[in-house]
Amino acid sequence: MHRLRTTVARLRPLTAAQTAQTLAQPRLLAIEGGLRTFQPVRRQNTSVAAEPFLNGTSSNYVEEMYYAWLENPRNVHKSWDIFFRNANAGAPPGAAYQSPPPLNGTSQGLASFQTLVGAQPNVEKLVEDHLAVQSLIRAYQVRGHHIAKLDPLNISCVDFDDAPCTVGLQNVGFYGLAESDLDKVFRLPTTTFIGGNEGALPLREIIRRLEMAYCQHIGVEFMFINDVEQCQWIRQKFETPGVMQFSLEEKRTLLARMIRSTRFEEFLQRKWSSEKRFGLEGCESLIPALKTIIDMSSQSGVESVIMGMSHRGRLNVLANVIRKELEQIFCQFDSKLEAADEGSGDVKYHLGMYHKRMNRVSDKLITLSLVANPSHLEAVDPVVQGKTKAEQFYCGDTEGKRVMSILIHGDAAFAGQGIVYETFHLSDLPSYTTHGTIHVVVNNQIGFTTDPRMARSSPYPTDVARVVNAPIFHVNADDPEAVMYVCKVAAEWRNTFHKDVVIDLVCYRRNGHNEMDEPMFTQPLMYKQIKKQKGVLQKFAEKVIAEGVITPHEYEEEIAQYDKICEEAHTRSKDEKILHIKHWLDSPWPGFFTLEGQPKSLSCPSTGISEEELGHIGNIAASVPLEDFTIHGGLSRILKGRGNMVSQRVCDWALGEYMAFGSLLKDGIHVRLSGQDAERGTFSHRHHVLHDQNVDKRICIPMNHISPNQAPYTVCNSSLSEYGVLGFELGFAMASPNALVLWEAQFGDFHNTAQCIIDQFISSGQAKWVRQNGIVLLLPHGMEGMGPEHSSARPERFLQMCNDDPDVFPKLSEDFAVRQLYDCNWIVVNCSNPANYFHVLRRQILQPFRKPLIVFTPKSLLRHPEAKSSFDDMLPGTHFKRIIPDDGPAAASPEKVKRIIFCTGKIYYELTRERKNRGMDDSVAVVRIEQLSPFPFDLVKAESDRFPNADLVWCQEEHKNQGYYDYVRPRIRTTTNRTRPVWYAGRGPAAAPATGNKQTHLTELQRLLDSAFDLEAFSGKL
Repeated sequence: MHRLRTTVARLRPLTAAQTAQTLAQPRLLAIEGGLRTFQPVRRQNTSVAAEPFLNGTSSNYVEEMYYAWLENPRNVHKSWDIFFRNANAGAPPGAAYQSPPPLNGTSQGLASFQTLVGAQPNVEKLVEDHLAVQSLIRAYQVRGHHIAKLDPLNISCVDFDDAPCTVGLQNVGFYGLAESDLDKVFRLPTTTFIGGNEGALPLREIIRRLEMAYCQHIGVEFMFINDVEQCQWIRQKFETPGVMQFSLEEKRTLLARMIRSTRFEEFLQRKWSSEKRFGLEGCESLIPALKTIIDMSSQSGVESVIMGMSHRGRLNVLANVIRKELEQIFCQFDSKLEAADEGSGDVKYHLGMYHKRMNRVSDKLITLSLVANPSHLEAVDPVVQGKTKAEQFYCGDTEGKRVMSILIHGDAAFAGQGIVYETFHLSDLPSYTTHGTIHVVVNNQIGFTTDPRMARSSPYPTDVARVVNAPIFHVNADDPEAVMYVCKVAAEWRNTFHKDVVIDLVCYRRNGHNEMDEPMFTQPLMYKQIKKQKGVLQKFAEKVIAEGVITPHEYEEEIAQYDKICEEAHTRSKDEKILHIKHWLDSPWPGFFTLEGQPKSLSCPSTGISEEELGHIGNIAASVPLEDFTIHGGLSRILKGRGNMVSQRVCDWALGEYMAFGSLLKDGIHVRLSGQDAERGTFSHRHHVLHDQNVDKRICIPMNHISPNQAPYTVCNSSLSEYGVLGFELGFAMASPNALVLWEAQFGDFHNTAQCIIDQFISSGQAKWVRQNGIVLLLPHGMEGMGPEHSSARPERFLQMCNDDPDVFPKLSEDFAVRQLYDCNWIVVNCSNPANYFHVLRRQILQPFRKPLIVFTPKSLLRHPEAKSSFDDMLPGTHFKRIIPDDGPAAASPEKVKRIIFCTGKIYYELTRERKNRGMDDSVAVVRIEQLSPFPFDLVKAESDRFPNADLVWCQEEHKNQGYYDYVRPRIRTTTNRTRPVWYAGRGPAAAPATGNKQTHLTELQRLLDSAFDLEAFSGKL
């Protein structure tokens, strides 16, 4: 618990005057590395006049003996041992001294020693006092951050329940120590580094050094970490005396970065005072913070940094960290700027960026990406992690030494958004780890207009990071040197341990939520204080000028130089007439498109594969490639069944998927499938990971044994998260076009907890950010009588977001089918057989561009005897079928057909069974629309024209206000030029996706089948 109620009084840090009064004159001691620390001189209780033997050089001798005794009492003569025991027990030095025993062995001295102070109690007191000092040291390490001076405004929004912190000079009594102990010297435990080269210090100096380490402008939370080595590493970084020393060059660089950060915002404010820009004022030290992290990481061998952040300070980061051309940023403020032809665009503070440049500190090339993101705070977190993981995967960086991620958060969002927690829980999972992320929280101490006490239940906004043992470094953002030091340590931590770390930049927001907002309505006292607050650049400049680091003239010159750069860029920006969003691309795919960013062709080759390849992959799917590997008996039957299918040249759903994956892997295309229980498959149909029944954790993935030069296959059970994992897979798919990345929902309706990723990134990502993505969503869907959940994948929602026009029949051309795919925002399919599923997966890679693919996958069809495909439908020359026409008796005599039933997915098998039972094979045609979007206008028109005497019916098992009806009806009407009505056969409107009663489910199904085959059902209706 962070609240500790057994406390006495709140600590006030030592002032310099108090320190001077209470400490003996220190001697300076040089230690390795040129750092300086203090070696204390023991201060005796009795005056020197009363104790003449402590005068002159003898005092040095006594001191050396005392240190030797502290190390080990046996290091000194027995008489010295007695002397120091008595002195520590409180006896004055004159009384503590006892003559050594005479050589004849009869010791008067020892006898009198026994009467002076009991020897045993002295040892106990010594032990108790040392234990008390250890407790005090630990208290600083655990709770020193409670009283650190973190808040630049001095109003502190951190709520510790007003519980005081029991550290400091006035609280030594809490630990069983007395004020008289302050000048006693104590041996330091191995769990602290405050001594530097010294093994013992007076209590007063111990407290002073702990104050300097833990209670100034840096607050360190780390004692919850359950790894001793990691805790010791952090102690050493913050406790060692003199660690916060910076060279003149470092200070000058820091000042230059502060100037750029501050003057950039001031320039924007001067030029566009009434424009929203979500400026960084109040946290200008974010820019040197990020640059320090990048510098340190580059020196450690990092070649690529992928960043995600929200709107606050984004333009400043683009300009001064990623080094986007200033004129490209300034021209975004021009209201006369024309939009580019491609896409609908986004506001300037959401756009991404990609830039490769030389890092001046490390003299190495480094690639920086800032991922484009929506207003939905923290939604970009898992996307950044997925993109980072992909880049690590493609460059063989298995330890995260070459590619890393930095996430910049806001305080309110970091505490409030659940996606933060989901992303943290991916941080150490084998298939999701990016080997450590540096999180920087821009802690404004306010969320829009909401105070922290209303925005979170934890003291700090960063407490969520404790769940993964990430150290948390709180720092006062008005102290740029402290910020710089903390960022150095964070970068070192990530490079050393490859685990997450959090920097909490405690700052303020000088303006409102945006530049047009009035914060005084809701935070009057806070903003009165902010108005009085001197800017961080001014404070830091005064400090370094006083130190002689830079002269006032040089400082003014530096400012004038950057202002001139901004003015010149502003002049150039006026020449920009068109906004090219492709200049803001965060994930370029070199070589995939033409130089103009267009597809290299608008044709898609056949997605079939050879008979030999089908047989080979099928046999792998039916085998266990490892020797001495015992599989489950039930699985043996499944594999045997697969072998039989291969010999009969047919495949079911699982085998069709195997053929698609295996053939792409053989061609060097990486396939990554993830989701809850995706390895086995929710419905126990996939079994891509085999488990040895006798050896724990021994597994076999047959898909990785297809060909010697194949690409690797990644299949992984995800954490029980949709939002985080789908965002991660989207980021993974973003990194390269040459991979098939799939996310499978456990049940289709579970995608709605990831709705933000679907709406903000997948559906509209290309239109907003000119960024293509080929991610595949597998959503199990179908009314099986299993109740309202687990039935519907909500196809109506995906279809509603499709960008094709229902009322316009598109212009037909030779490349119509591919052009439709190129123009759409995503592809939505509901395949009714394994061959079509096989083709649509392979088409994702073989088409010359990338689009998201939404697949409503089956449940009962996985084992349906009729839902099998022949190898003939998968051979070279075959393609994905956008619709599957009726090829039965109805097709032989089209003029006799009274009704065409259009449908999609599983309902087809129920319709054909019912048609056969009613003997209506020649009077009713059943046509499957496999690709719902983009809508196959041409093929549906051909089917309608083929049966001129038939009425048109759309049949679905979903309720009327759900499913596909509202999407397909106007489009089918458009194919007939609105001359023929489209009737509906299906369940009526309902609030829930399905009934919870099995009997009601069957009754509803029979009713919809009756209405589908009742040829008089719609007669007389308009």
